[in-house]
Amino acid sequence: MHWGGGTPNYLNQQQVEQLWNSIGNCFSFDSQAEISLEINPSYVDKNYIFFLKEIGFNRISFGIQDFNLQVQTAVNRIQPEKMLFEVMGWIKEAGFKSVNVDLIYGLPYQNCQTFKQTIKKTIELDPDRIAVFNFAYVPWLKPVQKNIPKDALPPLQEKLEILKMTVEELTQSQYLFIGMDHFAKRDDELAIAQRSSNLKRNFQGYTTWAQAELFGFGATSISMLEEAYAQNHKRLHDYYQAIDTGILPVAKGIKLTRDDLVRRDAIMQIMSHAKLSKQEIENQHHIHFDEYFAPELELLKFLKTDELVTLSKDEIIITDLGRLLVRNIAAVFDVYLKNRQQRFSRAI
Repeated sequence: MHWGGGTPNYLNQQQVEQLWNSIGNCFSFDSQAEISLEINPSYVDKNYIFFLKEIGFNRISFGIQDFNLQVQTAVNRIQPEKMLFEVMGWIKEAGFKSVNVDLIYGLPYQNCQTFKQTIKKTIELDPDRIAVFNFAYVPWLKPVQKNIPKDALPPLQEKLEILKMTVEELTQSQYLFIGMDHFAKRDDELAIAQRSSNLKRNFQGYTTWAQAELFGFGATSISMLEEAYAQNHKRLHDYYQAIDTGILPVAKGIKLTRDDLVRRDAIMQIMSHAKLSKQEIENQHHIHFDEYFAPELELLKFLKTDELVTLSKDEIIITDLGRLLVRNIAAVFDVYLKNRQQRFSRAI
């Protein structure tokens, strides 16, 4: 069970307990279940952290984005370094099983030198997992981003250098590079799952639960079922109206075709393991890989020339350089993306 994104600690302790009990009345949880939530470190105190642990949460996540004050000011999220270390101290004292922090690269006024300091401070913070996300500047979708100084955004080449530096710094420390944007300590369950090829990815990020379905309950949340996706209403008015009338607050959904399932498994392998076994896809879906994906294999030849992938009779392997652009490589197999080759060129 996971509470978030958003900021679940917007709820006070009484509201958290009420929601916790309501969920407990409908579902039973294994004693080893992962029970996690996201917090905004600016709005918690020590008592709240200990309350969350006592009620039953065993994992916690919070966003740092960047330690640099100029960057924090530009994105209107000022979080003093002292406060972040204090909150982490409370979490460790409370005995949470795992702590994840989020960083974002590509924000205004960032460069390799300043973000390197953020990485060093994050290592000092000592979380169990670190997620490093690419900032998507989409003011036409998120109007609040119009307040961000566009001319202060780092250029694409600088963003790539920031990501490369981040991977080098974290992997030279105690973290393994997981999938395309996560890092975990070497004894973490994600690292173990990656070594045993059991790592999977869903809308919550990377997971060790390979075959689990994902049920979303809140506004905007997405459910990922075996052969379907569904998203709840985004507007609170529509969401509450559906619930008040006793129906599921689902705004839209899609049933996957056979081709969708084949492509999802191919993309999953690339994004989770940085390689793709043709034989495994053939056995799962009873296809001849090279014939089924002939157009995609032609596109991959361009990526091979750029030393982003290596191609063999049996496997497609993402190189170390290619892992920096693994999302774009996986997009080759996404039939819903038009002009896939052109999109990749722009991404570089």
